[in-house]
This record gives sequence, structure tokens and C-alpha cells, in this order.
Amino acid sequence: MSTPQQLRTPLTELAGVRHPVVQTGMGWVAGPRLVVGTANAGGLGVLASATMTFEELEKAILEVKSRTDQPFGVNLRADASDAPARCDLLIKHGVKVASFALAPKKDLIAKLKDHGIMVMPSVGLPRHAEKVASWGADAVMIQGGEGGGHTGSVPTTLLLPSVLDAVDIPVVAAGGFFDGRGLAAALSYGAAGIGMGTRFLLTQDSSVPQAVKELYLSHDINGTVVTDKVDGMPHRMLRTALVEEIEESSRLKRLVPTLKRTLDFKKMSEMSWADLARDGREMKKNQGRSLAQMTLAANTPMMLKAGLVEGDTNAGVLASGQVVGVLDDLPTCDELISRVVAEAIECLQRSHSYL
Repeated sequence: MSTPQQLRTPLTELAGVRHPVVQTGMGWVAGPRLVVGTANAGGLGVLASATMTFEELEKAILEVKSRTDQPFGVNLRADASDAPARCDLLIKHGVKVASFALAPKKDLIAKLKDHGIMVMPSVGLPRHAEKVASWGADAVMIQGGEGGGHTGSVPTTLLLPSVLDAVDIPVVAAGGFFDGRGLAAALSYGAAGIGMGTRFLLTQDSSVPQAVKELYLSHDINGTVVTDKVDGMPHRMLRTALVEEIEESSRLKRLVPTLKRTLDFKKMSEMSWADLARDGREMKKNQGRSLAQMTLAANTPMMLKAGLVEGDTNAGVLASGQVVGVLDDLPTCDELISRVVAEAIECLQRSHSYL
């Protein structure tokens, strides 16, 4: 055990972790290695299961359990056709936290809670937070527009207080956080903790290829761009030559590569065409995606895999928050969380002296 617990919040109490810091469930990045590093450092590590088959998820859960006795979570796609079966897997193996990219159904929340699992959906608007809170969610995570991957346009400094005003369950803030000053600020707003993605991607415990990490660190504060050309939804990623090319290309030019990646995704995920169709209908129902957007949906996991796993930045995209422009090192998870907590306490003590 490294840094002892010094900050107690509703998040640390609910999740059973020492520090109110969450490593978010980033596809292709948040695997067992990063989750174990985070958990052993006292934070809440979250496995990203959307890019895993059912069997791969079970293997990953068992690997994490074999390497740490600390609580951890799993991020799930609520609209996936096998979401109920994956929730059963969390129950079977005693996973502490279930996080969701979209709102899970009310009966799924109840089932997880009945088995002592903390349910924490991600939300982008106050009304979404109110809905999942009324369904029994234990907490919510918000991500402001500064965050990487799929993101909205409202900055964290506006989204966080509006959600805090809307619900009386714990709120974890993500989007733009990278140090102890951010944690202190979020706690001062009334949040129960912070979530960080890009900051954890750029650690020694992250399995992202070293050359790709160095590419991230070379970008400045204007080094990201939000585009909907990859999968039809706003997506913040590093500004690279490939992204610039995608931004400028026509829909027709992108069609053949898109169809190929759809076939690759089907093969990788071991999903049938019927499964893909069901997931597409759920996307249309829950997210309001058009047919064109659903056609592009398989682009993201395959293009992220090319960049984040295979290190091929000529064929892959790299999700990134705006914080990439202020990062310049690759600490271990233990070093990162220890200094975030220490700096947050220093900031809170200093602000208390103003009273």
C-alpha cells in the first residue's frame, strides 16, 4: 500500500477505494495492466469492456483479481446486446463497480445493486443524471467538452455545477483533469472525485506503445480536434495528418475503408450480423443516430486499435483530451495518484486559510 487515505468522499466510501480518483474505461487502453496499477495505487481502475469479447472480459477480470485485492470497476455498453450477460459476469466475480457509457435499463441497475455492485453511469446533461438517479444509480460521472473520445460541447466548469444542482447522488467530474489542483477544484464544487483518461493513458502502466505516448506528449494545448467524420458522433482526438485527411475527405471516399473496418470489427467482436443489427437499432433508439452514423459506428474501435494498440498512426486515430497540451511526463500510476492527492490537500489547506 502506498499513499494512505487522506481524503474521504462519497466516492471513496461507495467504491471502497483510498483516493477519489478514477481511471476511466478507455477502449484499448484500460486493460488489466493499467487497472491493476491504478487499483494498487488506491484509485478506482476501470476495465474497458466494449472492445473485448465476452470471453476476453472474463479473462481480464480474472487477471486483475489475481494481481490486486483492491476494488476495481468495469465499463459496459448499456446498449450492447449482451449487456445483461456481462452484468452477470460482474456479479459472478464480485466486481465492485459497474460504469456505463449510456444509461442502463432500470431493471439492470436494480439487479447490480441487489448484488452489492455500485452503479455509475456517465451522463452529459442534467436531465440524464436525473433519470438515472430516479432509477437507482449510486453515482454519476460527467464529462465536460474538454475530455477525449466521444464528448459534448459544454465545458466541465458549467456541466458539473448544473448536474450537482440536479441530483443528490455523488457526482464524479471528468474532462480537463490532470493534477491535484483539478481534484481540489472539483471537490470544492461539490464533486465526490475526478475521472482522468488521457492522464492515465500517459503513464508507465499504460500499454500504449512508447512511440505513441511520445507523439501525445509532443502536442500542445491546440493539439486536439473534435470531429464527427470518424463515426458520426463528436469525437475529440489528437490532431494528426490522418485526422486532417479524414476531415477534408468526402463521404464517398471514406465509404470503402469504412465497410472494411466494419467487417474487421465483426470478426474481432465475434458478433453475428443479427447482433450488429440489434446494436444498431439500440443506437438509433437511445442515441438518435442516423443510418449514416450507424454505418460509421464500427470505425472508431478499429481505428483506435490501429493507433493505440498497433502504434500505426498512419491508419489509426488517437482519442485525447485537451489536457494533452499540458502534460510532459510518464509517471507510474502510484506516482501520479500520490502527487495528485498531495497537491489537492495542499490546495484545500491553502484555500482554507483565506477564511
